[in-house]
Amino acid sequence: MTALPTMPPSDGRPELLVLRAIKLGDLLVAVPALSALRRAFPGHRITLATTAWLAPVVELVPAVDVHLAQHGLGHPIAAPTGSVDVAVNLHGVGPESNDLLEAILPGRVIGHRDPDRGHDGPDWPEGVNERERWARLLSWHGIPADPDEVAIDRPATPSVVTGAAVVHVGAFHGARHWPTDRFAEVVRGLRARGHDVVLTGGADDVDRARAVADAAGLPPGAVLAGVLDLQPSAAVVADAAVVVTVDTGAAHLASAYGVPSVVLFGPAPPEAWGPPASGPHVVLTDAAQRRGDVFSEEPDPALLAVGPDDVLAAVDGLGVVPGRSGSAVRQ
Repeated sequence: MTALPTMPPSDGRPELLVLRAIKLGDLLVAVPALSALRRAFPGHRITLATTAWLAPVVELVPAVDVHLAQHGLGHPIAAPTGSVDVAVNLHGVGPESNDLLEAILPGRVIGHRDPDRGHDGPDWPEGVNERERWARLLSWHGIPADPDEVAIDRPATPSVVTGAAVVHVGAFHGARHWPTDRFAEVVRGLRARGHDVVLTGGADDVDRARAVADAAGLPPGAVLAGVLDLQPSAAVVADAAVVVTVDTGAAHLASAYGVPSVVLFGPAPPEAWGPPASGPHVVLTDAAQRRGDVFSEEPDPALLAVGPDDVLAAVDGLGVVPGRSGSAVRQ
């Protein structure tokens, strides 16, 4: 039986606990809200209750003091009852997340309106960008938040490659799987433009990455999928010349580091999950063809509507310089 996580002993500061127990992209779109909380509660210890495997990235979020592993909503939050001064629901508006926060008996709850519990707040908005959703929530509660404040720290460990074109071939579900032959064509086009190319992804993406590498004539050492942990992967993105990816955590890392990116959207609308409009980012999709089933194992038609030429034209439009870190150029 797996032992439940425990909250570290108090360091004397009042406790502020934030619930956001989802995936990498979900964590990164909450960074603006976390930064706003840090400014509003400078004397509090801020604990983020989120997915255990995200710990390396949580370390890079300056606003957070403590990571508390929260394996979804299926077990209690491991905070001593009555110890939390402020609890913030950045997870959702449903009864599961609200019940978990209510159970720790916080002094104050910041969340969306919940009339069943007597919690005041804004109504849950539909059709808004996720960063905007959480910024609006805090602003309603008197905590100004900038939805474009997405920056996180760079890992202390240097990147294994600098100035490369990073092509991220992975995604959790097939609905976001752009065909490997199209990725290979993009890789060939990037190399023709003078870019060194590396392929990233998780452990489940190794076969896809190898297929792309084989089709594009990349050496085995260019396949970083399944090789790097989260912080080394973040370092590769932070020092990239450009990132090409579907709508996944790699896209949000590119936003966090101000690295030029081309993001291909399939089932999820970019209006909800897209990068900041002010950044060096291009979104490619065809909304008219979107089926919208994010859990499907078949690529969404909105994603398949994007071709390799579209991606390469977008890269050209960004004006990236081969071999130069895109974030460094913009600092």
